[in-house]
Amino acid sequence: MEFYRSSVDQEKYVIATYDMESAVSLSDAAWNVAIGQSVGNPNVRNAWETDELFERNSCIILGDKSYLETIKTGQVKIAFPVINTDWDSDGVSHLLCQLMGGQMDIDSILRCRLIDIKLPQCVEDKFLGPRYGISGMRAFTGQFNKPLFGSIIKPKIGISPDQLLDMTKQLVDGGVDFIKEDEILSNPSFCSLEDRVDLISNYINNCGRNVVYSFCINSDPHVICDRARFVSENGGNGVHINVWCGFGAYNSVRKMNLDNLNIHFQKSGDKVFTDKSHRFGIDWDVICDLAGLIGVDTIHSGMWGGYKSDDEDDLRRNLSILRNRNVVPALSCGMNADLVAPIRERFGCDWMANVGGAIHGDKDGTTVGARKIRDAIEIGNS
Repeated sequence: MEFYRSSVDQEKYVIATYDMESAVSLSDAAWNVAIGQSVGNPNVRNAWETDELFERNSCIILGDKSYLETIKTGQVKIAFPVINTDWDSDGVSHLLCQLMGGQMDIDSILRCRLIDIKLPQCVEDKFLGPRYGISGMRAFTGQFNKPLFGSIIKPKIGISPDQLLDMTKQLVDGGVDFIKEDEILSNPSFCSLEDRVDLISNYINNCGRNVVYSFCINSDPHVICDRARFVSENGGNGVHINVWCGFGAYNSVRKMNLDNLNIHFQKSGDKVFTDKSHRFGIDWDVICDLAGLIGVDTIHSGMWGGYKSDDEDDLRRNLSILRNRNVVPALSCGMNADLVAPIRERFGCDWMANVGGAIHGDKDGTTVGARKIRDAIEIGNS
């Protein structure tokens, strides 16, 4: 069998692009990934590995072997057979296990970052994508041709359900379209999910405006789907899931197909595997593309001009990826009224200003702080 090819049938393979560095050569690194992440040990063959098995199940290296043998650093494309995965049940969790698994244990691979994935249509069709996303949230809130307005519950934890309700009322009075609980608030005894879902949802559903409220449901796999169903069945219209719950959590909740539930992807902690300075990791653009594939509606995508400020070109590319998946990019980490116009000028209007400190820390209180953000959004639309 020929393991190096210039092309493959793109309906039969997932094609992953890696930025790699090898102590030996890129050809050696590519071989270690291709064989090690499909049929077996890269350096030891056995009688069970038939030609038929290799033809059916082994990865393919896309490129010129002789060239890859002469360099140690660069990009490598590996084609992973679609047939190796049960896409109905293995899902995104098994996909990531294949793409970013055993190569981490090979000493000769000095750097390995996943920078792109191309999925065949037959795989795309196994995932649902956002139920609502940009188009759905605009239709629900009635906010068109302008940035959406999101807010964040602060303090992150410590308040009672009644205090949470009071804060929510002030945010709604201030003109928000979206409210999310922070990633620290999940199910503490003093503000349990059970206590706050009915209280908040009853208000949200009768406040006279269409607002999405995302309840934090961070938990382990055996709990998270039950929590999503609880929110949905008790009048809630949104859930917040942090990245540490796992990509399978988003996919599982989306596949429950709860028709009133928006899913928010909270990125806090992602730098552990997305920071570009790390030798092993996954590019944030890849994460966002996968997030859209598995069905999140909103995602904390980054920020420009705040206490966190992403490279302008990187953020523009990231926003494009999310918009192509119909996912609402939430810009947060220092967002305030003065930044709305310059961000809109640079990046257009398909994003959400997600604001915490600048609202609640306003000298005149939460409602006034929120109205300042709403005014900044509306001024740009007048």
